[in-house]
Amino acid sequence: MVRVQSFVFNPFQENTFVLYDETKECIVIDPGCSDEQENLELKTFIDHQKLKVKLLVNTHCHIDHVLGNRFVRDTYKVNLLIHRVEEPVLKAAEVYAPSYGFHHYQHQAADAFLEEGDMLVVGNQSFEVLFVPGHSPGHVAFYSENNRLLIGGDVLFYNSVGRTDLPGGNHHLLINSIHSKLFTLPDYVKVYPGHGPETTIGFEKKTNPFCALDNINID
Repeated sequence: MVRVQSFVFNPFQENTFVLYDETKECIVIDPGCSDEQENLELKTFIDHQKLKVKLLVNTHCHIDHVLGNRFVRDTYKVNLLIHRVEEPVLKAAEVYAPSYGFHHYQHQAADAFLEEGDMLVVGNQSFEVLFVPGHSPGHVAFYSENNRLLIGGDVLFYNSVGRTDLPGGNHHLLINSIHSKLFTLPDYVKVYPGHGPETTIGFEKKTNPFCALDNINID
C-alpha cells in the first residue's frame, strides 16, 4: 500500500506530497518549498525514510506549486514532468515570482510531458494521469485505483473548488472537469487537494456548494 506524506509550504499554504511504498521508491508532487528551511524539511524526511525519488511531477504550474522544482530535481537527479499545455504557465511563473516576494525562485524547465491516460509507476504503485483543466489550462490529477486516492491539485477542495480568475482559468471548464473526471470516481476515493484538508469524492458530490450534483444542473 502507498503511504502519503504531506507538507504545508510557502505563504500560500500549499500542500506538497511524497508518496512511497515498501520498495522505498517515491514520487514528489508539487514541491512548494520556498526557502532553505522548507527544502531541509523535505530532504530530511526523504533521507530519514531512505527513499529513492523516482519521479517529480506538477499537477499544474502556478508559482506556489513549483517553487521547489529546481531543488528536488538537482538534489535527486530526477526529471520534471508536467502536461504540455501547462508549459507557458510554468514559464510565466519566473516572470511574476518577484511580485509575490519569491525573489530567489529558480526556473526549472520540464524534462518530459504527461498526457491523459499515462500511467506513472513508482515501486509497486501506479497512478493514472487525469486531464482536468479549468483552474489552469494544463492541470492534471493523479489517481490510484488500488489505493483509493486522488492527488487533485487545485481542482476540488473540501467544500470548495479552484479559483478561475487567474490567466488561463475557466469556471465552466473547471466544473465540467469535476463532474466528468472526478465525480465519476467511486465515492470512497480520498482526495488530497493542493490546499487545505483531505476530503472524499462522495462527500463533495453531496455537499460542495459549487459543484454538488444535487445543486448543479448538468447539461
